This record gives sequence, structure tokens and C-alpha cells, in this order.
Amino acid sequence: MDNYRSGQNRTNEMIQAQMWFGATGGGKKSFTHHECWEVVKFCKRFVIIPTGPEVVLNETPLRDSMTSDSPLDSPMSQDSPIEKEPRPIGRKAAKAKKKGNSSNQNSQFLKEITRQNGIRIEMEQKRQDHELALEAENAREREYLRKKDMDKTDRETMTMDTSHMSPETKQFWKLERRDVMRRRLFRDDGPSNTDWLNDGNH
Repeated sequence: MDNYRSGQNRTNEMIQAQMWFGATGGGKKSFTHHECWEVVKFCKRFVIIPTGPEVVLNETPLRDSMTSDSPLDSPMSQDSPIEKEPRPIGRKAAKAKKKGNSSNQNSQFLKEITRQNGIRIEMEQKRQDHELALEAENAREREYLRKKDMDKTDRETMTMDTSHMSPETKQFWKLERRDVMRRRLFRDDGPSNTDWLNDGNH
């Protein structure tokens, strides 16, 4: 009589032989070589390492043991995608992410401030340039009017009729004409533009 381990019997060995036969590629056929199995069942090559609880026929039906202990016959043995829930982000990672978002917002805010300041400086520079241009134009206009008035006064001085005046008045206008001529000579750098002084009474 065979010496079986505790909890095992001949039926368990038949199941073991069927499992080995299925694992080696003969699962599509029925295993009928029980006499051969009696000879090779203790060889190292044919020993099947159990991956589940030992089969106890008194507690579990044979059909359930066949389906539950054999990874080849179980539909759960097939590779099926298992949906994994996303791992919750840690406190440090959340803090770092929040800090990164805050830093990015600060950077964008500083860029916008810099852009607005650049626009404001450019507009202020244009305003100042416009004011300087207007001021220069007004200065030229004032200088033109001043010279025009001076030329008019000088002409009146140089053409003044002093024949009916007293000697003192004549001397006054004589000095005035001399000042006009001196100023004109210095301004025009020569007497070439003073020919009109010869016109009229002197």
C-alpha cells in the first residue's frame, strides 16, 4: 500500500498527474497513463510544487479544487488589465507643486509689470520729446518776431528825418544810428548788408 502524506490520497495524485500533463502542453487530451505516473511521480522533474492550499476532498468538491488550484484552468490566470487608482499626491509634492504654480504666477506678474512700465516710459519719453519740439518751435518763432521788430526799429532809426530837430535831438539820433550800425556789423560780420543805411537822411 502506498504511503500517502497527510491529507492526500490516490485521487490527489490523479489530480496532480492531470495538472502536470496540462502544464506540459497536453491539456487538450485526457491523461490516461496512470501506471506510468506511479513510476515517475516521485522524480524531481515531475513533482509539481503546490501554489495553493492542499486539496481536501472532505471539505472542497473535486471540481472546485480542479478549478481553484490550477492556474492554467482558472480564468483569473489570464493577464487581464487591472485598473489602478491614481496614487494620491504626497504632502511635500503638493506643497512643491503649489510653490511652483505660485512662482510661475509671480513670474508672469513681474513680466506684465515690466511690460507696462516699458510702455509708460516710452509714452512719457514721447510726451517730453513733443514738448521739447514745441518749445523749440516757439523759441524760434519768438526770435524771429524779435528780430523783425528790431529790424523795423533800426530802419525807423536810420531813416529818421532830423532836419527840423534841435541840435541836442539830432545828436541823440546820431548816437542811436551809430549803435544800430555797430550791432549790425557784429551780427552780419561785415558791412555788406548795410547798404540800405545809405538811404534816407543821416
